[in-house]
Amino acid sequence: MKTLRSLVLYILLPAVVLFVMMTSIRLLMTPLFLTIEYNTPGFPPDAFGFTKEDRLHWANLSLRYLLNDEDISYLGDLRFEDGSPVFNERELRHMLDVKILVQQMIHAWVVLGIFILLTGVWAWRGKWLADFWLTLARAGWGILIVIGLILVGVVIGFSALFTGFHRIFFEGDTWLFNYSDTLIRLFPLRFWQDAFTLMGILSALGGVGLILMAKRRSTGNPE
Repeated sequence: MKTLRSLVLYILLPAVVLFVMMTSIRLLMTPLFLTIEYNTPGFPPDAFGFTKEDRLHWANLSLRYLLNDEDISYLGDLRFEDGSPVFNERELRHMLDVKILVQQMIHAWVVLGIFILLTGVWAWRGKWLADFWLTLARAGWGILIVIGLILVGVVIGFSALFTGFHRIFFEGDTWLFNYSDTLIRLFPLRFWQDAFTLMGILSALGGVGLILMAKRRSTGNPE
């Protein structure tokens, strides 16, 4: 039993790190973040004519597609007032790839959350909460280290970080677009830089929260 417990605790640490980071990402996948981002002072205007309202409209539809169960026709059937498609074929292929990745992340996020919860219940019933909280504290420090590296990348070379991210999760150059394409007009590099930064801040807050919570628990009655 101790061997199984040690194995679970070994898995728990990276599980918590991933869960906190995925939670931060999921919090950004909301209309609220889009509204805040497009109203951020200094956010670059669209050189091809989208107003702030246009961006919010099409970006919210794009977000809904990523989170719902509709097929790619949900975006493919969208048209501008002149009848031209909102997204070209290359953009649609990329959005399908992104949807698959997002849906996989959400499923993994739920599984990790259940695993962490069940481990906590087992630790409580088995009277080894001290080990559980110690692992959460270590995960908190792990989050701070990972996020620190990401934020350094954002500051000193975001373009390289952004390119590396896409090369890891997407095949070939399907994620490269013209400046006149809708996806670039809706989500310029500044958008992703801000998203990475805010994800880092939210995750770091989660890491600090875990450390403080674990410290508080360890100074009390851990069992």
